Amino acid sequence: MASYQPATQKPPVSRFPTFFIGHGSPMNALEKNTFTEAWGHAVAGIKPRAILVISAHWLTRGTEITAMPHPKTIHDFGGFPQALFEVEYPAPGSAEIADAIATHLGSVCTVKKNQNWGLDHGTWSVLVHMFPDASVPVLQLSIDVSAPSEDYFRIGAGLRALREKGILIIGSGNIVHNLRLVDWSRLNEQNFAHDWAHEADALTQKMIREKKWGELADFDSLPEDMQTAINSAEHYIPLLYIGGAAYPDETPVFFNDTAVGGAITMTCVRFG
Repeated sequence: MASYQPATQKPPVSRFPTFFIGHGSPMNALEKNTFTEAWGHAVAGIKPRAILVISAHWLTRGTEITAMPHPKTIHDFGGFPQALFEVEYPAPGSAEIADAIATHLGSVCTVKKNQNWGLDHGTWSVLVHMFPDASVPVLQLSIDVSAPSEDYFRIGAGLRALREKGILIIGSGNIVHNLRLVDWSRLNEQNFAHDWAHEADALTQKMIREKKWGELADFDSLPEDMQTAINSAEHYIPLLYIGGAAYPDETPVFFNDTAVGGAITMTCVRFG
């Protein structure tokens, strides 16, 4: 498994990186493991003005952005220990930054400002390790389930310039995510993946390196292994936003590229 190794010396930041994070189980919020440690290392020394997250767990018709001053922590799951329901991530929001992002995306899509959602576990289960003090404003951008798949990349490209304005953009999902085919008895077995899951993750990484974003966006036309891995697609789609937010000259850096339960991969990728 590749682990993320931060640079020993960091140049002055003029362009923030952008990340796709394989978030896996909500239990990662409570655990210190190789995945969560790598998330923290990945942002060592990064001090953003705000964080914008596209999470697999906020699906809307049309694009929305959280715009409340104090987004609530949403415990959008069931069947987990009480300790997980007690986790709070009290990061502030920012109506001003939400307005700015909505305006910035105006030529790409209409963005509705949302006062009701908050931060779901696709966001806070990762940020508790990346920015544990919860002092940086956090906003979520929803996935528009009514949009054609190529729009996800296009919206991501519309966000790209925000990386030069102090905004850290994160997509949170999983490249391979098929809960119906998880082998729960082997959930803690190191890097156990069904053949199709291994092939799908490897193919996705190859296509990302080759910048074949048009093919990745047209995911209904991808091979059968990819169809099984993508499944209902909500965990895959945040990757397309991040592909759009990446600059053409940026080389992807992969970390946490391992599997859990046979049918979920934790693969993360950084651009910049």
